[in-house]
Amino acid sequence: MAFKVLIAEDEEITVKHLTNALKAEGCLVTSTMNGLDALQKIEAGSFDLLIADIKMPGMTGIELLARVKEKSPETDVVIITGFGSIGSAVEAMKKGAIEYITKPFDLDELTLKVNKIRDRKGLLRENIALKTYLGMDKKVSIIARSKSMKDILETIEGIRDSESNIFLTGETGVGKSLLARIVHFTSKRQERPFLSINCATLTEELLASELFGHERGAFTGAVKTKQGLVEIADTGTLFLDEIAEMVPNLQAKLLKVIEDGEFYRVGGTRPIHVDVRFIAATNQDVRGIIAAGKFREDLYYRLNVMDIFIPPLRDRREDIEPLASYFLKKHLPKSNKKITSFTKEAMDVLRHYSFPGNVRELENIVERAIILEKSGAITAASLPQSMKAFQIETLQPGKVKTIEELNKEYAESVIELYGGNKSRAAEVLGISRTSLWRILKEEE
Repeated sequence: MAFKVLIAEDEEITVKHLTNALKAEGCLVTSTMNGLDALQKIEAGSFDLLIADIKMPGMTGIELLARVKEKSPETDVVIITGFGSIGSAVEAMKKGAIEYITKPFDLDELTLKVNKIRDRKGLLRENIALKTYLGMDKKVSIIARSKSMKDILETIEGIRDSESNIFLTGETGVGKSLLARIVHFTSKRQERPFLSINCATLTEELLASELFGHERGAFTGAVKTKQGLVEIADTGTLFLDEIAEMVPNLQAKLLKVIEDGEFYRVGGTRPIHVDVRFIAATNQDVRGIIAAGKFREDLYYRLNVMDIFIPPLRDRREDIEPLASYFLKKHLPKSNKKITSFTKEAMDVLRHYSFPGNVRELENIVERAIILEKSGAITAASLPQSMKAFQIETLQPGKVKTIEELNKEYAESVIELYGGNKSRAAEVLGISRTSLWRILKEEE
């Protein structure tokens, strides 16, 4: 993003030299020879830096400085003062100027100071972004043994040079946020900010403030100007999880950002220009909520330049074993235990479970099993007992069970459910004790 500079100076030759020098440094320069006009430009648009002369028509540099610090506190100000007017320079510094230069000045010295200010603001912006996603591991990876996940990764590889917005869909817990990070950290924006927000966790007012920031006094409690995530994510990526929960009013503001690259802070009167890539996600039926009038169709198409559906874990069972092993390695260090693997019985239970909570549920199950396990391998006893009641039997050639085997396994599960009471189990199964004994092939 270009560093935007406003020059307010009433000497035409000085304006010309300053403009040429700063443009050569890659700055986007606007100029005026009137202090009042400079204030109007700042109120109408955002600038990173104001270079203002002490003496100008319409408004002095000191007066302009005070108004800018009130209207646009994030704009840095450098004051130009005449030789021998150090007192004015000191006054300007006390009122918030970041630097001052005296006439006649050296253009090389000026550009050096401007570049230092640009570097400082860039670091500040990156630090804000860093604090926002502190703890995020940029070395993200995803388990993809199944064909469906390999196809998704191939798609992401194919769009790594693209700047298009992306819409992720899939059930809760399938890994949409992880996939969003992979998209970002394999893209051309990987060294720029990656920020995320869950649109379902905040009220409309708080979500508006978090996304777009607010001006001081915009509402009760807004004691100072705050940058929003859209502004902080400039040149990077913003992940909007549960986008379908966003109210129509905020959907309209988001659409304007995507279409025009600009927005207004809450309570703001001047546009702020940004370059942000959006990745949105939802677990809802988007077509259904569009038809119900709860989600803007034009916003959907702006976000859905590339759509990626992530299938549920039950439809990609090849990923269960490697995912379980990954989560074991991930959470094991916190336990101080020496667990190396899963027993065959435990892994069979995991493979045959339906996982309504998808990958997130699998991770929770493995983390719980590590806490409970007392041996060197995760056993079925350390897995939630409720899992067995919701297993989905999968058929494989050469491993088809006989009716007798299935009957025995089911009878044993019911007996276990009732604490070993065979009479009660027989009653629930609707058979006699003799029939149950025959199924179990045991004699009393």
